[in-house]
Amino acid sequence: MPRVDLNCDLGESFGAWRLGADDEVLPHITSANIACGFHAGDPGVMARTVAAAIARGVALGAHPGLPDLAGFGRRAMDVSAAEAHDLVVYQVGALAAFAAAAGTRLQHVKPHGALYNMAAARPELADAIARAVRAVDAGLALYVLAGSGMVAAAEAAGLRGVSEVFADRNYNADGTLVSRRRPDALVDDADEAVRRAVGMVREGRVRAVDGTDVVLRADTICIHGDGPHAAEFARRLRSALEVEGISVVAPGRGDAAGSGA
Repeated sequence: MPRVDLNCDLGESFGAWRLGADDEVLPHITSANIACGFHAGDPGVMARTVAAAIARGVALGAHPGLPDLAGFGRRAMDVSAAEAHDLVVYQVGALAAFAAAAGTRLQHVKPHGALYNMAAARPELADAIARAVRAVDAGLALYVLAGSGMVAAAEAAGLRGVSEVFADRNYNADGTLVSRRRPDALVDDADEAVRRAVGMVREGRVRAVDGTDVVLRADTICIHGDGPHAAEFARRLRSALEVEGISVVAPGRGDAAGSGA
């Protein structure tokens, strides 16, 4: 039976600001990427999100980003490989501590926003991030952009690389994501996004904005938790996958999702 993970970026509120519908999304996903305080999140939000994910049997992951609350971590910064390494160690270590305090452990790391896209384009950043994850916990999986240099970086570091695809983002012909600065960055039609997701899992390809097909591996599908209809999209996507006979389960777990954190 084909299988895929559904992951979502959560815990992105901080201070007095509330973002996302985490409680509504959690019942439909299998992995949570939890913000670690740099692009979003704060200690209280991190603790509450870890507890909520555990209660739902959702796998815990760290979501380290650039130190840019004002830009939500989506603005590129001129960080060196050494700086990227230390940023990731700091943030993954922080969330790992909250997981340990709750009696469990992290299962994966997924870089956020601009850091993720920069790593996909710059091998030295991808290698630094992978080495940072290994330094904290060599048993963690690293979520990587399918078909990018991040895949090789994870393998070189001895990590399990989980190839990620995006149902609600458009692709360039080279497999990179269309910049959010462009009007065609997002797939706004929910039906089309669901069809694309099923196709990526079933066929291992997606149509790029120039009309060509991009071949990719779909181990996990990202749902953006800050979207206005994230919970409804997560519900529809999971239902469509299961109707197609695709098992929805976190990497490294059994064939049934929700088996415990």
